[in-house]
Amino acid sequence: MSPQRIVLCMKWGTKYGPEYVNRLYGMVRRHLRGPFRFVCLTDSDQGVRKEVECLPLPTLDLAPGADRGWPKLTTFKADLHGLQGRALFLDLDVVIVGDITPFFEQPGQFFIIKDWKRPWRVTGNSSVYRFDIGAHADVLQHFVEHQAEVRARHRNEQEYLSHALHAQGKLAYWPAGWCRSFKYHCIPRWPTNYWREPIIPEGTRIVIFHGEVNPPDALAGRRNRRFRAMRPARWVAEHWTD
Repeated sequence: MSPQRIVLCMKWGTKYGPEYVNRLYGMVRRHLRGPFRFVCLTDSDQGVRKEVECLPLPTLDLAPGADRGWPKLTTFKADLHGLQGRALFLDLDVVIVGDITPFFEQPGQFFIIKDWKRPWRVTGNSSVYRFDIGAHADVLQHFVEHQAEVRARHRNEQEYLSHALHAQGKLAYWPAGWCRSFKYHCIPRWPTNYWREPIIPEGTRIVIFHGEVNPPDALAGRRNRRFRAMRPARWVAEHWTD
């Protein structure tokens, strides 16, 4: 029997409102074949649609100044609210544009996005990762017991996570075309970015927004860095809906 499929996301604080969770659920529902559970680990369920299972955000005692991504490590708890099965973690600001069923079917223990800009590095991008719940509790436990050492050696959670699982021989990367960077792969090269709209590269399943552009910015044709022009990505309105 195939393991239960769980789509996980996290929301805390005020940076992302409930509409991000609702739209992410809508995209998953449209692009994932077969039954699944959609779970949001959060400090507030206000405004979140009823189809989403909101569970308390696991606690992680972080030292002051820690990178925002470290709480993702709590998804590796040995007992994550009693959940069982195979989990696909998605950042709230991704845009799903194709079938994501294969993300659950790919054989392997742990998958993460290969770094686009520095592909020779072990470190992956944790906007989309997959694991079996409870299988990597040692990675979280090591961080809890050696936080100062880990943070001194690794810049953020995805660097630590990638290196820890690489050392165990469990790390694998998604096929290159599945997860594409909006910044690197969708915005046309200069100077055509002044008149050509951003594209969805062929074969893309999930567009990752990182750095200075998020989905609302892309839709408005707005970049948060000077001298970086971009036309509106009108396709965001088609896909980024609940």
